Amino acid sequence: MTVTDAGTALVTGAYSRRMELRLADGRTVTAHVKGKRLKPVCGDRVRAQPIPNEPEWLLTAIQTRENELTRPDSRGRTEVLAANLSTIVVMAAPIPAPDWFVVDRYLAAAENMGTEAIVVFNKTDTGEPDASAAAALDAYRRAGYPVLTCSAHEGSGLSRLADALCDRIAIVVGQSGVGKSSVINRLAADANQKTGALSAGSGEGRHTTVSSVMIDLPGGGHVIDSPGVRDYAPAIDSAEAVIRGFREIGALGQECRFANCRHLREPDCAVKRAIEEGGLDPRRYESYRRLLRLSEELTARKY
Repeated sequence: MTVTDAGTALVTGAYSRRMELRLADGRTVTAHVKGKRLKPVCGDRVRAQPIPNEPEWLLTAIQTRENELTRPDSRGRTEVLAANLSTIVVMAAPIPAPDWFVVDRYLAAAENMGTEAIVVFNKTDTGEPDASAAAALDAYRRAGYPVLTCSAHEGSGLSRLADALCDRIAIVVGQSGVGKSSVINRLAADANQKTGALSAGSGEGRHTTVSSVMIDLPGGGHVIDSPGVRDYAPAIDSAEAVIRGFREIGALGQECRFANCRHLREPDCAVKRAIEEGGLDPRRYESYRRLLRLSEELTARKY
């Protein structure tokens, strides 16, 4: 099989081994991946070539990634979900009940990737955040994260999110059932992303997005809709990376007595002092401790 006129392209859709590519001249083409070792994802910049006398192109190489959003797969190996992101939108909602540890783990991943992160609380048409949710959202604001509330059902609050995503490549993540695809449908009316009802038995969301796709937003920017994730554990396997993932703890740690303080039982710990004095959210600190234990378990498995 002969190929000619190699060029660069952006992966805008990933359907197993078939890719949708946007070429430098704006055209959209489909391509299959050369060999089995290449694993492109949405957001990848790639090398691709047209195949003479065939409608598809051939994707031959992945260019160096600026960052990767990853998770462990069912066998504990690292799976890349998206690449070259500017912003991670972490979404929660009143239904299903928010798992703030999942939110924290996505935020930790964003900090380690060097990307912006926005916390979005959807489904406000079902009521304002209860006391627990309001406290969690306030803790994110105090840590410096933009926090937006919206209703995909009513369309309220979405203009602020659209403004925040202008000229960005973003991905929307969070528990299944929080309305990720519904929000994207509102942001881009022609997205037609598949949405589904909550499971009546468990109250949890069914996984309704079966492939990753990058959607253009009318006001500029792009958003990636990826398969729902019920339980996400970023590939963070060191205490340093966990500390880096909690920006307020990392900042307080500069005042600790010991430079390598892990903020657990060490003396003269500024983080522990901040908790006692009300300067650090206890729930965020417990989330930090939990992720630190998880990173230690991951490290132990490697050895």
